[in-house]
Amino acid sequence: MRKNKVDIITLGCSKNLVDSEQLMRQFVANGYTVEHDPHKINGEIVVVNTCGFIGDAQEESINMILELGEQKQKGRIGKLFVMGCLSERFLKDLEKELPEVDRFYGKFNWKELISDLGKSYHQELATERVLTTPDYWAYLKIAEGCSNCCTYCAIPSIRGAFRSRGEESIVEEAKTLAEQGVKELVLIAQDVSSYGIDLYGEYRLAHLLNLLCEIDGIEWIRLLYCYPDKITDELIDTMASQPKVLHYIDLPLQHADDSILKAMNRHSS
Repeated sequence: MRKNKVDIITLGCSKNLVDSEQLMRQFVANGYTVEHDPHKINGEIVVVNTCGFIGDAQEESINMILELGEQKQKGRIGKLFVMGCLSERFLKDLEKELPEVDRFYGKFNWKELISDLGKSYHQELATERVLTTPDYWAYLKIAEGCSNCCTYCAIPSIRGAFRSRGEESIVEEAKTLAEQGVKELVLIAQDVSSYGIDLYGEYRLAHLLNLLCEIDGIEWIRLLYCYPDKITDELIDTMASQPKVLHYIDLPLQHADDSILKAMNRHSS
């Protein structure tokens, strides 16, 4: 066991990865050595950021926790903490069934982990991260939650309703990433195309893209998780006119039959 070392293990989506990277930055600010490699786990502290979306993801998270619990009992690692969507969704059950975990945190209260260790959470570093992606690109999370409420999906019950980040906060983080050498931003949220509707009363993804395109050092911007019924003419025009915005949209096309789409509570035909 390496003293003063923290191992972070991220399971699930890229949005979880951003949370892990923010947590890593806080640990570094408090003097810890931090690694994000599931094959080199020997830290005094181990944090598992879990996924709870579908059965296979839940099983993967549970198996990882059990494996680390065995390592803890053998004295190969120290404290074991669990955070993320699985913990948010099944907190009481996990606390009962997995006593080897020192504490569970949900999707949004992971910042408490730092203070529980007797350390300080640095609010001024809230938009800074230790990148785990190649140094030339990074994810940029622009919103949390989802309000689409598809009948088959547990995300709204885990992450809550859709909540956009303010434009100033996003641009500030993007500038910090550019200063670190990041060339490509990959914009992520559960529904990127809904950006701004809750804060500004209108879809503002096109406006946000224009702001991000003004940042020196950023050369490419990619969009993930857009919904087809929210692709506006303004967004298409912006993608066509802004050379930094890649001609790429990740669209979740779920079915070709309208009756199935209606049963799924999808909002487009």
